[in-house]
Amino acid sequence: MDEPRINRSLADIDRDTMFHPNTAIAKHLSAGPKIIESAAGVRVRDASGRTFLDTMAGLWCVNVGYGRRELADAAAEAMTSLGYFHTFASMSNPPIIRLADKIVQLLRDEAGQPQLGKVFFANSGSEANETAFKLVRYFNNLRGQPEKKKIIARLGGYHGTSVASGSLTGIAYYHRAFDLPIEGVLHTACPHHFAFAEPGESERAFSNRLAAELSALIEREGAETIAAFFAEPVMGAGGVMMPPKGYFEAIVPILKANDILLVVDEVICGFGRLGSWFGSGAYGLKPDLLSFAKGVTSGYFPTSGVVVADAVWEVLAEGSREIGAFAHGYTYSGHPVGGAVGMANLALIEGERLVENAASVGAYFKQALDARLGAHPNVGQIRGQGLMLGVELTADRQSGRRLAPGDDAHKRVAAAAWQRGLITRPMVFVPVNAFSPALTFTRADVDEAVDLYAKALVDVFGV
Repeated sequence: MDEPRINRSLADIDRDTMFHPNTAIAKHLSAGPKIIESAAGVRVRDASGRTFLDTMAGLWCVNVGYGRRELADAAAEAMTSLGYFHTFASMSNPPIIRLADKIVQLLRDEAGQPQLGKVFFANSGSEANETAFKLVRYFNNLRGQPEKKKIIARLGGYHGTSVASGSLTGIAYYHRAFDLPIEGVLHTACPHHFAFAEPGESERAFSNRLAAELSALIEREGAETIAAFFAEPVMGAGGVMMPPKGYFEAIVPILKANDILLVVDEVICGFGRLGSWFGSGAYGLKPDLLSFAKGVTSGYFPTSGVVVADAVWEVLAEGSREIGAFAHGYTYSGHPVGGAVGMANLALIEGERLVENAASVGAYFKQALDARLGAHPNVGQIRGQGLMLGVELTADRQSGRRLAPGDDAHKRVAAAAWQRGLITRPMVFVPVNAFSPALTFTRADVDEAVDLYAKALVDVFGV
């Protein structure tokens, strides 16, 4: 008979009972967990009482910062009046109706997207992109093109970890031992000029080459079989990879010419992260479908969704006369508490001008990184937009020699930063440390973050 498990620490209970996402199990059982007990502003506190400056806003999501009473009050009021009801079979509720209307208004007025008019709610970015994946197939079936089903995404892109969204994700790390990607998902080249351009190739030449490769892929597969192209405005979890000059200008006409839907993944970029309300507006994109999550509630309640263009909606609405109900949804789609928290969150972003702050402080953050680390022998590139930045490490900046495969220097730097009280995140596609703090970040916070990160580089590289 097993001994009774008494006087166990929280860490012991965690190891005994929990199965963590995106975590190396053996390492967790020997060294984990790191338990975060509380947070306020841009800082979190662990179970031992140590405080950390969080430059990742959780997972790119706590846009208004931690400990916002306004969101707690909105959730409490919503839970008291209507703790839950579903949105299946034409049911609805006031908070989620208001949030849908607000999102459409922001897309129209702040991002130049008048074509986007209908919101389908889900709970996570993976679910939003899973929904978009299914919608693309549904759309083509309804318009009588059942062979038009293949979807193109990009190497280095991140769209989630469910079966369909994980297949769209173009990072092998997320495919290992899962039998992903599934059939019908294609990947085209990663538009990361710093790592993948040919010697002497300009950004525009690089973009044109990638556009030609996309055209060749479409011709090889047959345009009549390809339904959609998924893209993040700025590629987040892949390594904060910026679109090179002329990239979307070269790509979008190819999609239009071949009747391929553009699905823009705004899960990270949306709601102010780039110093603009949406990446689609910042880059002049006109998506047919747009997915969102994270910043809509600043992570305080799991809410996500897909916004559908009128031209797509018309096909869905007309097709329903014959096919009947749209047989897709989640128990918590359109949760009233999510609607209330989302509305309170967006009011804070607007009222405190956090989008403008992200643009201003983000520019200062990049300048501070450039000034302190631009000549560091192991810093290959510093890049970003708004409060979404990345530092890509290299074996030798002067010669351009890249880190050897398996050299996880960026992971060691992130670990050293943690020891110094700074949270940054090592990416898994290219050797990048990412920074995406709350949109409430100040210049003083930037100065502290850059100083701690620079010291972490010294810890790892000696300089």
